[in-house]
Amino acid sequence: MPKRLLQNGICPVATTISLLNSQWKILIMKELLKKTERYSELEKNVAGISQKMLTQSFHELENYGLIHREVFPEVPAHVEYSLTELGNSMRPILQSIHNWGVQYLKKHPQKVTES
Repeated sequence: MPKRLLQNGICPVATTISLLNSQWKILIMKELLKKTERYSELEKNVAGISQKMLTQSFHELENYGLIHREVFPEVPAHVEYSLTELGNSMRPILQSIHNWGVQYLKKHPQKVTES
């Protein structure tokens, strides 16, 4: 890897990709850009994600400091997820991914239906 891509021996692009290394994490963060959400809302809004993958993604994103999990002391349990300041700093990246996808779909709508 060229040295100009490295910062203290670590590639910043590789670091970002490793933090968001699944479509689920990116889609969860996209939903949380809109508002704080409960587990059930995210499960519904992130189409196709399993409970196991949602829970695993939450744990990883929380460990990375990108999302905050707040538990409210009531029965039944009430948990809300939101982006941290660090997570919210990824807004321009996620917006760029969204904008690029919109342009791609306009030019190549058949590519999505072929898969």
